[in-house]
Amino acid sequence: MIHPSAVIAASAQLDEQVEIGPFAVIGEAVRIGRGTRIGPHAVLRGPTEIGSDNRIYQFASVGEDPQDKKYQGELTRLVIGDRNVIREGATIHRGTEQDRGETRIGSDNLFMAYVHVAHDCVVGNHVIMANAASLGGHVVIDDWAILGGFTIVHQFCRIGAHSFSAMGSAITKDVPPYITIDGHPAVPRGINAEGLRRRGFSAESISAIRRAYRLLYLSGMRLEAAIAAIRTSAAQHPELVCLAEFVANSSRSIVR
Repeated sequence: MIHPSAVIAASAQLDEQVEIGPFAVIGEAVRIGRGTRIGPHAVLRGPTEIGSDNRIYQFASVGEDPQDKKYQGELTRLVIGDRNVIREGATIHRGTEQDRGETRIGSDNLFMAYVHVAHDCVVGNHVIMANAASLGGHVVIDDWAILGGFTIVHQFCRIGAHSFSAMGSAITKDVPPYITIDGHPAVPRGINAEGLRRRGFSAESISAIRRAYRLLYLSGMRLEAAIAAIRTSAAQHPELVCLAEFVANSSRSIVR
């Protein structure tokens, strides 16, 4: 299960069902769960905790020091859940002491080739980051979001659940749930109706989300009034609760 050319640190903890490919490097304080497979020439540094049934492909760099000039070797970590796929050349860095001290990845995510997840990011579950999509530090990605290829996200932004960014989008503000964005800088283009249908949202729910989008972006209402109207609609359509709360609590303002 472990290729003889792999380099495994003495303090690394590997489940007996872990596979390690040729010339992979597993550093100090790395823990890898059952069924996870590490490809050839991948480099994992710790402290890093990786769950079960993940697939890390060749030349990925996972758990490396953060790219932050304030980082001075403090003991920070990376935590990765289960059943994630991390493709060739992807880079995922540990956290910094100035924030939460860790980067956290959920479960069932797909990180395509050359994706970058910077320090102190939090990525939820069922997220897709297409080739070369990149997150600045301190970014939060909620469940089921999709970032198209070469999407770039400014530090401290939040990307809402079920949102979708088109290829090459440059995101400098928060992206509310359910929204499709495009452009440089990114602007809203409607709701992610096809994605919602694929995930089992009813026609009634999608219509309610579309009406909420119109309140937010097309009605000419002030933001506070639009949030209040969406909250009123949420009494009958609970799927709107997360949208109203996201917009109300945005610290960077939302894409407009």
